[in-house]
Amino acid sequence: MTRSTAPQHTVFDANERAAWAGRGAAYAASFGRLCARPVGELLDAAGVSAGSRVLDVGTGPGTVAAGAAARGARVTAVDAEPSMLELARRNAPQARAVLATLPGLPFEDGEFDAVVANFVLNHVGRPLIALAELRRVLRPGGRIALTIWSGSPAPGQTLVPRALQAAGAVRPPHLGPLDPADDFPRTADGLAGLLDAAGLREVHCRTVDFDHATTVDEWWSGPASGVATIGLTLLAQPPEIRAAAREHYERLAGEFRTGPAGTDGLLLPHRALLAGAVR
Repeated sequence: MTRSTAPQHTVFDANERAAWAGRGAAYAASFGRLCARPVGELLDAAGVSAGSRVLDVGTGPGTVAAGAAARGARVTAVDAEPSMLELARRNAPQARAVLATLPGLPFEDGEFDAVVANFVLNHVGRPLIALAELRRVLRPGGRIALTIWSGSPAPGQTLVPRALQAAGAVRPPHLGPLDPADDFPRTADGLAGLLDAAGLREVHCRTVDFDHATTVDEWWSGPASGVATIGLTLLAQPPEIRAAAREHYERLAGEFRTGPAGTDGLLLPHRALLAGAVR
């Protein structure tokens, strides 16, 4: 597949780069542990095994890359954010770490046996063009596997957004959603349809539900550090709204506490979509 001639980067992409700048450590200490949960299933779906040439796109702190390397794969880890790559080099020293931004990957056609992207399509402005690029660098017969968050979130996913809503927080206008022309339904059928439209075959997609164990302070630390859109939304609020959001968060967190009143542990249900396909 040849590269698209459509504009590759959007305002959404620019906002994503700004949102994640310098936040590798804050992500790893909060949402990063959550995103590590489906790594084993992701690698299984991509058929990653000893000797596989694997591309881990959007590696973040290198959790997927480390998992692939532990299977004996030859791993290349890519991220657009230098602070993430710094962590990836530390956590997955066997992997080759490359700074690059979808959809412009510096690799040859068919260079990899498997491509994995763990919660990456959530963060690109043109998902179909990004998928076409992932297909390009995958060899014929190679496998791709990816995860995204479901458009029907489990209750744990809505805890912080509910707190911000209760406090009257307003999302900054520049943190808008994808252009409708580039978006797709965040359902199993919608994600499968996107992979099919990118020219992949033997597409399959399923829902993955899991509970994430965390604490009140750890879960709040991500948004409080400006991680992701929810974090930038929180930081954009005046001090009184931020304080009210924390109060509502602590109240709502009671629904998910794992011990007696006054304890800090939370168990947050989450729902993701896991898809796989073949070039």
